[in-house]
Amino acid sequence: MAKSFVKFQVSPELAGKAYELIQLASTTGKVRRGTNEATKSIERGNAKIVVIAENVEPEEIVMHLPEICKEKGVPFVYVPDKKELGKYSGMDVQSAAIAIEDAGNGGELLKEIIAALPKPKAE
Repeated sequence: MAKSFVKFQVSPELAGKAYELIQLASTTGKVRRGTNEATKSIERGNAKIVVIAENVEPEEIVMHLPEICKEKGVPFVYVPDKKELGKYSGMDVQSAAIAIEDAGNGGELLKEIIAALPKPKAE
């Protein structure tokens, strides 16, 4: 069953690029790990993109992130696994969300991912 906070499906290729971007940004740029840090980064206007894991339980932990990203005009993408999200960001533990504040050497990859995301619909 799809999670209610997942607003669109991401291809495995795009998820792979998101993992690659996180790894690049965590070694050469700046990332904020965890839901609270990602939320603060979005609200302060520092996040360039937010990556949210789809397999978060309970989903209430991250269900506010897509909405505040839309409000603040921050692109966001989903990845399938919170364990992988944590691993690619350089942690030994899982992470529900990551905000990338500086892509470091991943600037071109960041542009590529943002271009591949579905365009927000006017409500």
